[in-house]
Amino acid sequence: MSEIYQLKLFDLVEKIKNKEISCTEATQSYVDRAKKSKKLNCFIEETFEQAIKKSKIQTDNVDPSKKLFGAPFAVKDLFCTKGVQTTASSKMLEGFKPEYESTVTTKIWDQGANLLGKLNCDEYAMGSSNETSYFGNVINPYRNDKDLVPGGSSGGSASAVAANLTSATVGTDTGGSIRQPASFTGIVGLKPTYGRCSRWGIVAFASSLDQAGPMTKDVKDASLLTEVICGHDKKDSTSAKKEPEFFSKKLTKNIKGLKVGIPKEYKIEGMSKEIVDLWEKGIELVKSLGCETKEISLPHTKYALPAYYIIAPAEASSNLARYDGVKYGFRAEGKDLIEMYENTRSIGFGNEVKRRILIGTYVLSSGYYDAYYLKAQKIRRLIKNDFDEAFKEVDTILTPTTPSSAFAIGENVDDPIAMYLNDVLTVPVNLAGLPAISIPAGYDKNNLPLGLQFIGKSFDEQTILNNAYAVEQSINFKSNIKDWWI
Repeated sequence: MSEIYQLKLFDLVEKIKNKEISCTEATQSYVDRAKKSKKLNCFIEETFEQAIKKSKIQTDNVDPSKKLFGAPFAVKDLFCTKGVQTTASSKMLEGFKPEYESTVTTKIWDQGANLLGKLNCDEYAMGSSNETSYFGNVINPYRNDKDLVPGGSSGGSASAVAANLTSATVGTDTGGSIRQPASFTGIVGLKPTYGRCSRWGIVAFASSLDQAGPMTKDVKDASLLTEVICGHDKKDSTSAKKEPEFFSKKLTKNIKGLKVGIPKEYKIEGMSKEIVDLWEKGIELVKSLGCETKEISLPHTKYALPAYYIIAPAEASSNLARYDGVKYGFRAEGKDLIEMYENTRSIGFGNEVKRRILIGTYVLSSGYYDAYYLKAQKIRRLIKNDFDEAFKEVDTILTPTTPSSAFAIGENVDDPIAMYLNDVLTVPVNLAGLPAISIPAGYDKNNLPLGLQFIGKSFDEQTILNNAYAVEQSINFKSNIKDWWI
């Protein structure tokens, strides 16, 4: 048998329930591997001892009714975990231990998973490369002649899944922060419909865009984890009143008759030929599986990125106003209250967070609200209308996930615009509140993974999961990671 840590989530849980593997053996396998993988810098907080202790109790009390029973599980450090440090990868929250648990992680633990620790991310989820973290950048387990970024903001989560340091994980997606790093690291990442999963207990970035979702080794695992974390939460006013669905039980690779839209506006200038070729192969593949493809138009796509980088910083400016050095978190000294506020926020926040706070405060200020923020919200509505019109003709939409493969650490760090362009193919989905999934679909000339994205109708995760599952089974993508960091 292969190493335990190489098993997919669904298979691992089944073997634990059938007592082919004990919970202790499973947990120890991941702990041992994580301890050898410090160079990747995936973990901010490790809870290995507690995990092993809990696994020993679970070994003697196997519960087949729990969907994730015994699965070792690390989570993005944006989810509040009771009694365990939660930092959002910021100096501002270093040492903060919440007295409560996020709804999403509560559901995961209720289904029998076992916390291994908290995973590194861009500070307050602001970034596309995991280079803005106060705790240092995460390294992609794929590499060429240089260390590469894993994508962001859920870069630590993506690397941890790709490097087999956790059986699966949950990330958050504000403008592509699950799907883009999934593409960069050769894993599956699903951004559910806005409101499908509770945001309660997740450190807020942009409240009208943030959404939790699974990051897994394959589509079947993603379907299982999605059904665990979805459902209405009365503690979250934006949580949709939708009953949980059994996505994994309805998963099928029979997608014959589906209509798949191909948006002409996603053929953006500067996209590599390898990405275009991959997309064309994806189109031919869905045709071979019995789907009908149709070119569609999403005419306001070109305005999505500028609209996003007005709306998201505006909401961030509001959400991050609470970090003042008074209530909790980091506090700097000052000769009076105002200087204490200024010093705390100046020292406690990193450059990217301060950049977005400044942008957000500016676009919300008197005289600029109508010119920027209000106009961006109008464009957001037009983008949503584009998708609504397209979905009158098609069932799903197929696009590349990113305009390139993973780039070198430091390559774009001094060019915010170049960094922001990494999200050009993922941002429209967040503005429209739709579900989308990225699956690994091939490699570029440097043997770095490339992803394809399926976008679905609101609350129709099942169709994109089925679409992705069928394509995944046909592609049969294999990781070529060599464990060079151990």
